[in-house]
Amino acid sequence: MKIAILGGDGFVGWPTTLHLSAQGHEVHVVDNLSRRWIDTELGVQSLTPMDSIQERCRIWRETTGRAIRFHLLDIAQDYERLKGWLAENRPDAIVHLAEQRAAPYSMKSDRHKVYTVQNNTNGTHNLLAALVETGIDAHLVHLGTMGVYGYSSVGAPIPEGYLDIEIETPNGKKGQEILYPTRPGSVYHMTKSLDQILFQFYAQNDGLRITDLHQGIVWGTHTTETRLHDQLVNRFDYDGDYGTVLNRFLIQAAIDHPLTVHGTGGQTRAFIHIQDSVRCIDLALGDAPKTGDRVRIFNQMTETHRVRDLAELVAKLTGAKVAYLPNPRKEAAENDLVVRNDQFLSLGLDPTTLAEGLLEEVVDVARRYAHRIDRSRVPAVSAWTKELGAKIDRDPEGKALKSAS
Repeated sequence: MKIAILGGDGFVGWPTTLHLSAQGHEVHVVDNLSRRWIDTELGVQSLTPMDSIQERCRIWRETTGRAIRFHLLDIAQDYERLKGWLAENRPDAIVHLAEQRAAPYSMKSDRHKVYTVQNNTNGTHNLLAALVETGIDAHLVHLGTMGVYGYSSVGAPIPEGYLDIEIETPNGKKGQEILYPTRPGSVYHMTKSLDQILFQFYAQNDGLRITDLHQGIVWGTHTTETRLHDQLVNRFDYDGDYGTVLNRFLIQAAIDHPLTVHGTGGQTRAFIHIQDSVRCIDLALGDAPKTGDRVRIFNQMTETHRVRDLAELVAKLTGAKVAYLPNPRKEAAENDLVVRNDQFLSLGLDPTTLAEGLLEEVVDVARRYAHRIDRSRVPAVSAWTKELGAKIDRDPEGKALKSAS
């Protein structure tokens, strides 16, 4: 297939690009490189040293003989260019990863909230409108988030996207299927909830074929393809805005930094290893819905864990200390999370679960590049409200200069 990967330079996008190219597909990366500019804004860099996207593509071709084509394009701002690119290249499938993906970044300030909505929502709608206008019958696979469901305890497994309900009518109860009610916990999660509504409309109105992957928190470093050459390494974020919780724990352990658990640590989250994330996208591409079908929704996760349990696991493995800090997020202190993921299991996914070997792999990577870590960027300091911001511990190691008075 000819596959366009929107956001193919990113954390999930790059290993997905390599995997699909290795499978023999003609892969085109479409990216505005905004994630690299955000690194500059935040004053922090990927733990792993990243070459330019052009150099990455060159190394891949030199290593495997396969070509990856890169196109610099902002799908949220350049609608006419996007429409023209689609009309010229006519991909068979599109993997949409071109969204600002960090909840803390989306809550840093009003400017970051506006940027996240404009980038994510405009980008998704521009893509859908352009597909209709060009008449391209491409299968669209979108990377969403488990966070659209919210993290309240409902006492029942969360189904894959849809909920069967009964409504009281004058003639008795009537069954209906609805999208599982969203309860986004950040502006970022809200944009993913808005994506769902856009997908539902364009699938029913224009017959677009869409798969929406509600993904858990990604952890890990390497995939089969990124191991082929040092310069193919994936980006690895450790900072308080973009670093995912388990990866951050492993980084903190590697540099003898306290494992920072916010609140009680009773927040239960869904997780997936980066290799499984890539594999799930591949499986979804091979199981496309037909024209006129409802949006196909998968829960893309393999296991759930409480944050404090993860911290204790990493502490036991590495000898690190655990520090409990005020929570910058507006969320329940404790929640349960039971999630259905039957569809990917039925398609043949063999889940990668937390294992000491894989955890040690991340710690080894962290130790290798420890000289690149800016310890001041490790704390999570982006708060959901001004009141929570006033309670944030910005110096969990107690290294800040103290007043002499």
